[in-house]
Amino acid sequence: MTNLLSVDWSKIPAPRDDGAAKHLIGRLVPSIPLTSSDGRSIDLVSLQGTTIVYAYPMTGRPDVPLPDGWDMLPGARGCTPQSCAFRDHFDELQRLGAANVFGLSTQATDYQKEAVERLHLPLALLSDSDFKLTEALRLPNFETSGMRLLKRLTMVISQNHVEHVFYPVFPPDESAADVINWLKARMQKSSG
Repeated sequence: MTNLLSVDWSKIPAPRDDGAAKHLIGRLVPSIPLTSSDGRSIDLVSLQGTTIVYAYPMTGRPDVPLPDGWDMLPGARGCTPQSCAFRDHFDELQRLGAANVFGLSTQATDYQKEAVERLHLPLALLSDSDFKLTEALRLPNFETSGMRLLKRLTMVISQNHVEHVFYPVFPPDESAADVINWLKARMQKSSG
């Protein structure tokens, strides 16, 4: 059984910034409905306020082995710790102005529902299993073990545009804290 939360990040190769997300800043978010783990159809364009979308390769399950060599793929390991960090900081993110927080992967909705239930996530996971959003925004992705997966990144979306991108994200369990720090700095900048 794999322990999906206990990770020694010093033994995992960190991803490098390959420039694959630079084009996202300022980009208009396309109108593409995505199925969410709570059964809704979510179109990011229709949402009001600031939206945080953290994209991740795939959530693992304790009863299913990870793909061969998973830990040695830079940036692959850490989806469960990342989702748990967003869970643990969910209320603070909302207090800082994040009206919407979602996880995003290319996994099927049924697989995502299991992760939401097991991890007690207060947020929905969005499925881009048909790669429409991935292709429209040219989100960084990779292939392994016959799967096409997203590279880990976090987008801050405001007024239907990508305002900020965190890429690469490492270690993943600090992703929510990075977003919180950025939101605090944005608030200080706008009030000062």
